[in-house]
Amino acid sequence: MTAAPLPAFGHLLPQAGEGKEKGGVPNLPLPLAGEGRGEGGSDQWADGLAAGAQALGLALTQEQTSRLLAYLNLLAQWNKVYNLTALRGPAEMLTHHLLDSLAIIAPLRRHTQGLPVRLLDVGSGGGLPGVVIAICQPEIAVTCIDAVAKKTAFIQQTAGALGLSNLRSLHGRVESQRDSFDIITSRAFATLADFTGWSTGALAAGGVWVAMKGKHPADEIAALPLAVEVFHVEQLIVPGLDAKRCLVWLRLRR
Repeated sequence: MTAAPLPAFGHLLPQAGEGKEKGGVPNLPLPLAGEGRGEGGSDQWADGLAAGAQALGLALTQEQTSRLLAYLNLLAQWNKVYNLTALRGPAEMLTHHLLDSLAIIAPLRRHTQGLPVRLLDVGSGGGLPGVVIAICQPEIAVTCIDAVAKKTAFIQQTAGALGLSNLRSLHGRVESQRDSFDIITSRAFATLADFTGWSTGALAAGGVWVAMKGKHPADEIAALPLAVEVFHVEQLIVPGLDAKRCLVWLRLRR
């Protein structure tokens, strides 16, 4: 399958060397979206994304596909300088980052039914899965929170570069977050008890937590406080990833 070229997002990005720190958060320069394609990037990613989305049962628009590829390219370029994620190989970034994060989209779409909701992605790192959710579900207002300033700066500048008006980032700890959200997500963040305990103050009435986990976390579920209940554990199959994955859906007991 021949992929469409990446959109010309480069004119939206700060040039290298621009920007100074504001409020303690570094205004980091974004590499241009077209840089680095010769290092095993865009064609391999485009074909893999198309096949992976089909395997996940996702219908992505051309705009969403282009934004996902541009996001992955930006993440790879920033990684060379700012160490946003541990994985750097093109194939691993596609499967372990992008397709792994895309696995949450179909379950989220079933849950939200296209309604506008507010979502908080805790410990978002380089924006996984928060940025992916914002791209694939524009009706969801996504906030990514992380304690590492360079990671939230990357997300905020990526939101502007890719024209994602439904995405914002916060630098800080989730325990201090006082806005309320209908859905709170995490991916490889903490134990279920810590994840729910730290973010309870940000959960709206009737809201849910969705934790992306590896194998079924039976021990973590057993360690949850009585106030929190698991109402669904959903097994996931990530294309190209030979590892167990699941979504754990939780809520406060009624």
